[in-house]
Amino acid sequence: MTYGIREAKAEDWRELRDLRLAALADPVAPVAFTETYDRAAARAPLFWRKRAGEARNGRPITTLVGELADGSWAGMLTVFVEDGEANVVAVYVRPEHRGSGLAQQLFDAAQKWSWARSDVARMRLDVHEGNPRAEAFYRRYGFVRTGSSRADPVHPGALEWEMTFERPGGGGPSADR
Repeated sequence: MTYGIREAKAEDWRELRDLRLAALADPVAPVAFTETYDRAAARAPLFWRKRAGEARNGRPITTLVGELADGSWAGMLTVFVEDGEANVVAVYVRPEHRGSGLAQQLFDAAQKWSWARSDVARMRLDVHEGNPRAEAFYRRYGFVRTGSSRADPVHPGALEWEMTFERPGGGGPSADR
């Protein structure tokens, strides 16, 4: 399957909302997202327009989407810059597109976006201990655990592990953060 990878724009707010709601309805949502379906479904159109089209809290941010020829969205990820890191969040690929190479394409685009910025030394993300499929993909891509973890904000008895991917020539993962 062929995907066009591009940045979401404010006028894409309906597609972004629909894909986010699909992500939050997915059975893996409790170990992948901190937001609930009901909370997201209740958000006003203005929220979605802003989420699709602009930086938040002064941070550079983009949502990358995998789009099919018919204009439908098969997957997405969001990446924002903070403290010299490109933070990858909100990764979702529709079930029928998993294993198709779309996740690789989205991460390649996120890496290109990140490395285009001189203030980014590494990419980072958190992966829930109950999401081994996602962690396996992140490892194949080149992310490694840093040794840091934190309690899941929704399920405090569970952990999220920090993983990083260093800019080429930038050294190994930082385990002392």
